[in-house]
Amino acid sequence: MKVVALMLAMFFAVTARSQNTINNYKYVLVPEKFDIFKQEDQYGLNTLTKSYLENIGFMSFMTNDQLPADIVNNKCSALKAELVEKKKFLATSLTLVLKDCQGNVVYKGQEGISREKEWNAAYREALAKAFVSLTAAQYKYDSTGTTQVAVAQPTPAAPVTPPAPVAAATPATITESKDVLYAQANANGYQLIDTSPKKVMTLLKTSQPDNFIADNGVEKGIVFRKNGEWFFEYYKNDKLVSQLLIIKF
Repeated sequence: MKVVALMLAMFFAVTARSQNTINNYKYVLVPEKFDIFKQEDQYGLNTLTKSYLENIGFMSFMTNDQLPADIVNNKCSALKAELVEKKKFLATSLTLVLKDCQGNVVYKGQEGISREKEWNAAYREALAKAFVSLTAAQYKYDSTGTTQVAVAQPTPAAPVTPPAPVAAATPATITESKDVLYAQANANGYQLIDTSPKKVMTLLKTSQPDNFIADNGVEKGIVFRKNGEWFFEYYKNDKLVSQLLIIKF
């Protein structure tokens, strides 16, 4: 009987863990400084991480921000973002990890690699590529989901004044391209040409069929399909730009 009870306990524990997905979480906290760096917001990666998470659909806050009551009353309602760097020869590698309040890994993305020589450009490109797999996961908050970890709430000695409402994240600047672009396959992905014909963008394959690393000769970012439409997203002057594309494959 003890063996059976132990096996049942293990089964339910595994089941509970498997149900603890990113869709069960509404919030993600981003530290002011990642452990792999010496300075706060080095190369602007903390700010960029927060912006990427918000663009995907999370409500994201820096750990020093004024936090909503949900997080103040229950730290386990939020995930914590971390970046893991893997040393590579002549390359920069970053991986995004999201952990719960007990340090359990809820999500680990695919490795983003850049071969840029300049550190600022290399880390920013690696971070953008590290978010490709999370974008492809099509995150959608499920309020009916139950997170694996919960904490008992102490009874406050006096009424607690809730924090002031947090301003909504600034949405990406959205533009629309009227030109039809035609995809020509090559060994590494596609090149997009207009009706001239002139090459206007290079798309490099990733592990996800509808997500590409994109370069139009000026900006570098990602091209992905969302709700049947194609978007090119990149950062310009530290602001996220999302461009709707018309692509014929």
